[in-house]
Parts: sequence; C-alpha cells; structure tokens
Amino acid sequence: MTAHVAVLMGGWSSEREVSLSSGRAVAKALRDEGYRVSEVDVGRDVASVLAQLKPDVAFNALHGPYGEDGKIQGLLEIMGIPYTHSGVLASSIAIDKPKAKHVWADLGLPLAEGKVVRRATLIAGPVLPKPYVIKPLNEGSSVGVHIVFEGDNYQPANDADWHFGDEVLVERYIPGREVQVAVMGDEVLGAIEIKPQGRFYDYEAKYTDGKAQHLMPAPIHASAYAQVCDLALQAHRGLGCRGVTRSDWRYDDTAGEPGRFYLLEINTQPGMTPLSLVPEIAAHKGIGFNRLVRWMVEDAGCDR
Repeated sequence: MTAHVAVLMGGWSSEREVSLSSGRAVAKALRDEGYRVSEVDVGRDVASVLAQLKPDVAFNALHGPYGEDGKIQGLLEIMGIPYTHSGVLASSIAIDKPKAKHVWADLGLPLAEGKVVRRATLIAGPVLPKPYVIKPLNEGSSVGVHIVFEGDNYQPANDADWHFGDEVLVERYIPGREVQVAVMGDEVLGAIEIKPQGRFYDYEAKYTDGKAQHLMPAPIHASAYAQVCDLALQAHRGLGCRGVTRSDWRYDDTAGEPGRFYLLEINTQPGMTPLSLVPEIAAHKGIGFNRLVRWMVEDAGCDR
C-alpha cells in the first residue's frame, strides 16, 4: 500500500515563502518516489485538516515559529502522526538561541561570548565592544540579524521593522569564514564554506541566486575540517536532535590555519529549496535530493 505523506509548508512566520519553496520541492520528490502526497499550506485549522487527510506521516517543511519550535511537533504527537526532523524538546530548545547555548556550554562546545538584553538597554550604549552581532532570540534564515561595526548606530529599539520582541541576543562578532555542517541521523555528511557578497550570509544571500559562493567541501585545513564535523555531531546529539540538521559556525583563521570554530546555532529543519545547503552537501556525499527526502520520511517511521 502506498504511504500517504502530508507535506506541511507555508504557515505564518517570517519564513513563509522559504517554507513554501521547500515544501513544493519536497512534495515533487516524494511523488517521484511513489508516495501519495498532500500539500498542506498550514493555517490555524491544521489539526482539522490533518484529521480529515489522515496521513501516514507528516513531512514538516515549516520554518520559523510554530513550525520548528516544538509547537507543530506537539500537535502531531497528540494526533499520533509520525513526523520528520527533531521532536518537541529538541526543536523548542534549538530555536531558542540562548537556551541552546546554555546546553552547549555545559558540553564544552566553543561559543561566541554574548548576553540577552532588553532593546531599551542598547539605547544607553553598547553592551559589548564593537563589532558585535544583534539577533532575535528565535528566528531563522538570518531574519533580523544585524552586525554593528565601528561607526554604525543601528538600534533595534528604533527600528520600525523589528518585530521580534523586547529581548535581543547580542554576541561578539567573530571574524573569519562561514562554515556550515550537515548531519543526517548519526552521520556527518560534510562541511561547506559560504562566501557571501555582502558583509554576512543574510536572508537575501541565502535565497537569491548568485549572492553567495558555495565551496563544497569547505577548503579549510584538514584537521579543522575533521574537528568541525565532530563538533557538529556533538551539537546535534547534545540537543537530542534526530533526522537532518545543519549547524552554523564561524571559523576564525585570521591568525592562520588551523583556526578556531565558534558554534552559532543549529537548524533542526534545514531548507530544502534549490539554493539550500543540506541538499548540496548531501549531493557531494552521493545522496541525491529524492533519496534524501525519502530517507527523512523513512526516518520518521514510515516505510512504503
């Protein structure tokens, strides 16, 4: 009997369009693999929609709040529907950057120094020496991220486009290179270096063709490559993640190689768009997009 997969996409977070792109690509791949697929643009009636569809498994292609923060996972647990990617606890911790950093600090993983402050506190003056990085506590795709260099006067308290709450994560800016690592189950797929055209790998660079150069495998010192792969697996296991994750790292090689890595965050539901990194890393490992998507469904506990 052909398994029925509900691909959950869209939603109402700031990453809605990215999620729709991921979901459509996943749905096509699953159909190519012989699954029966229902595409669900998630609204607040998602429970009744799923109750009517009665899928064998849900492929969670949602990004951002309500999709990868444990909320939809909790609903799927209550409804008894197996689902892809990490569970409730790992998802809720991973999306909350400060809480994830507390766990990783206890594990001894290398982290950028930082603190959580109220937006109004930044008006009184920098809470860290410049340059530093301002981030929302629980957004993905670099949404809301700003790097404040010497001479910059950016303040989220004065930004009409800041819709991410009154608390802000402020971290020391780490010079060097952008490296990201994909983990699939209990195996590291590899590390890729990103060279954005702008100051950092922001939302536009992530989802606009030609705005960033992808170097796979990351052309870094061999011992550094092995180290970041090991660290990524520790980060994945430390939060209790399952399925596929992508961790983001800064590699400070300004004093020469091998340099020093700093863990920024882990994404429990990496993008599956044409420009997404996990499919690119997997392809270099010999795992095509369709096979990758099929593995995620099988890992969720659904075999055709």
